[in-house]
Amino acid sequence: MAGLLISLFLLVLQTLAAPPEFVPVTPDPDLTDPLWANGTVAPSMVPPPGTSQRMPHSIIIGVRKGGTRALLEMLDIHPSVAAAATEVHFFDWDENYARGFDWYRGQMPWSYPYQTTVEKTPGYFTSLLAAERIRAMNASIKLLLILRDPAERVVSDYTQVYFNRLEARKPVRPIEDLLIRGGSLNTRYKAIQRSLYHLHMRNWLQHFPLEQIHLVDGDALVRDPLPELRRVEHFLDLPARIDSSNFYFNQTKGFYCIRSDGRERCLHESKGRPHPPVNGTILRQLRTYLRPHNRSFYKLVGRSFHWQ
Repeated sequence: MAGLLISLFLLVLQTLAAPPEFVPVTPDPDLTDPLWANGTVAPSMVPPPGTSQRMPHSIIIGVRKGGTRALLEMLDIHPSVAAAATEVHFFDWDENYARGFDWYRGQMPWSYPYQTTVEKTPGYFTSLLAAERIRAMNASIKLLLILRDPAERVVSDYTQVYFNRLEARKPVRPIEDLLIRGGSLNTRYKAIQRSLYHLHMRNWLQHFPLEQIHLVDGDALVRDPLPELRRVEHFLDLPARIDSSNFYFNQTKGFYCIRSDGRERCLHESKGRPHPPVNGTILRQLRTYLRPHNRSFYKLVGRSFHWQ
């Protein structure tokens, strides 16, 4: 009896010491998941066969608070589009640009050969270096620039910084304190500088012809997304796949949300925040200052946006 127990004990020890014959593997992905179906794969997941990370075919270059996130997410409805998940800041941040093009490609989504890869970083438009750097990568790349009323963009720019500072428990200042300095409009305020579209556009036109930069009316995109997206599809040589059924108006939020792959989703709660009230006299000063700059932009691009 004792000998039998000893034999069983030795057998257990051998079993525990033996190398495992079974190695757990990651379960097969759910290919019906929209993240896989549209070619956007989380970095920790094994990409589906036939996909690769490729340099972008198109870049949304700006403008900050012009509706870049809305444009990217609405465009991502298209089955032939693979969108980068985050702002890469490759061409406007020296520390990222120094990492090289292999690093940049690694930030792109996994996509199929038939898909158009799109990246968006709003800071590119106002960067002095981004246009030249992008041309060095691909002189024939298609660029998307979404713009909105420059005065409204200034207030939206302030609103984002205001809430960011609140969340970080930092002190905040009324917008009037930033817009006015020494009794006059503070034209050096960064939010105002970003709204001088013609100055930034001239830099881009030194490196790309106007035909390679498609202008998206951000105000129109908010009111009625489909016509603007149809024009983007045409510019990118994409078949028309986005239609009115992909959008529904959210009464609570006050703007259009997306319906795709059987799901409904709206932009992040940080988008579409209500703007703070602005002193009417100061707002008129801002609009008066921006008006000749707007006319210069219209002349430069051969198109009017009818901003106030």
